[in-house]
Amino acid sequence: MMLTVLAVAPIIGALLVACWPGASGNPRLVKVLALAVSLVTLVLAIVVAAQFDPAEGGYQFVEQREWIPAIGAHYALGLNGIGLTLVMLTTILSPIVILAAWGDRLPNPSRTHTYFAWMLALEGLAIGVFAATDVFLFYLLFEATLVPLYFLIGAHGGVGRSYAAVKFLIYNLVGGLLMLASIVGLYALTTQAGESSFLHSDLIGLDISAGTEKLLFMGFFIAFAVKAPMWPLHTWLPDAAASSTPSTAVLMVSIVDKIGTFAMIRWCLEIFPGASQWASPVVMVLAVISILYGALLAIGQDDIRRLIAFTSVSHFGFIVLGIFAFTTLSTSGATLYMFNHGLSTAVLFLVTGMLIARRGSASIADFGGVQKIAPVLAGILLIGGLSSLSLPGLAPFISEFMVLAGTFTVSIPLAVVAAFGIILAAVYILLMYKRTMTGPLRPGLDGIRELDGREVTALAPAVVLIIALGFVPGPLLSVINPSVEPVIAQVGAEDPVPPHPADASATEGDHE
Repeated sequence: MMLTVLAVAPIIGALLVACWPGASGNPRLVKVLALAVSLVTLVLAIVVAAQFDPAEGGYQFVEQREWIPAIGAHYALGLNGIGLTLVMLTTILSPIVILAAWGDRLPNPSRTHTYFAWMLALEGLAIGVFAATDVFLFYLLFEATLVPLYFLIGAHGGVGRSYAAVKFLIYNLVGGLLMLASIVGLYALTTQAGESSFLHSDLIGLDISAGTEKLLFMGFFIAFAVKAPMWPLHTWLPDAAASSTPSTAVLMVSIVDKIGTFAMIRWCLEIFPGASQWASPVVMVLAVISILYGALLAIGQDDIRRLIAFTSVSHFGFIVLGIFAFTTLSTSGATLYMFNHGLSTAVLFLVTGMLIARRGSASIADFGGVQKIAPVLAGILLIGGLSSLSLPGLAPFISEFMVLAGTFTVSIPLAVVAAFGIILAAVYILLMYKRTMTGPLRPGLDGIRELDGREVTALAPAVVLIIALGFVPGPLLSVINPSVEPVIAQVGAEDPVPPHPADASATEGDHE
């Protein structure tokens, strides 16, 4: 029952925040209650992580009960190392964004209680998605995450929020419908095999003809590519990020969008291994396009929020590239990248959101010389930016290195082209920092104040983790690696083994 409690706790908290007597007239009470619920959820997640045994492998804390017998659906939860990593990311970031959101300026301050309630609801649904081991349950939770985000963007966002919320919803609903069609196809196949089932364990190894497997794979993959987001299905993200509050943007990009890449591993690679290998060359090319396209468009942005959104398109390209390279190194790196990208993007969105709130503008051209009057803000922005460009010593570096090194053993040309994304990342981050933080102080910026204690407290845990994992990623990789190896085996891939010098000598001797 531990996973059920972990997922349900923030949802119950959301109901309390939304329905607490007098909540609409007491914003401070609402914020304190929401923060308390998120911290309790984090403690529960730490308890789960402490009891997780990486050496045991497989899924742990398994819960499985018949749910809808008529169609073979189960209420089934379980965590392997990959799922646990993303559950921990979710529960770590939730109190951070809630504390950072205390100062958010909402279109209707009287609805502050619904704003924080939707955040908690989204946390609970995301935990459920990462833990679901029945594809029907996964689909319902996958689609349910759209509801809190739709209202967080559409009801509590900024200029253009209605358009951005509708665009976000349409893109993701269309992708979800394609996945639903594939789920119906899986139901038909399991029924023909003798017993209907949506369980992950029953779907692995299901006898599917090559043509059918490719069609079913495409339904799942397109839905996940929209969520991820990958080029060319990414266009909803910049609009949604630019129209959201900083905290909503973090929840969307750092947590919910990870559902797409997580699901590629759990459902595409493990359920459709043959189709995954068939699609791999095309997917890897699309991933490299995403890397370069997102980076190039980020360089040309004047809106800080859109810049960060396009950087995420580029970073998600690295994650997908690592997944579909089918090596243990690249897939472990991609999973670690999901966690590290969540942290670095959270710092970027939150600290720039605080900067934008002080200036009243998101245009880079309206800033300059801010480090002279707000050195702590500038320092945290620099750490977030350097982590985003994968500076050695900060968390994203090792994950990006693992992805490129693993890809290099499979396709040298794609790895080389993808590596140019690192150079472009340095360009867009350093240009943004130079134009906003350095140089003479621009007129009208005299009133920008330094970060206060609450804001520093909100950002500090993510900054500490970025630095700590940059030097000591081992504990997290020890959880991830045992869960990645069975996935690579399921796909039927083998890690390339470099030739041994003795083999080369023997070959030369044979020729002589």
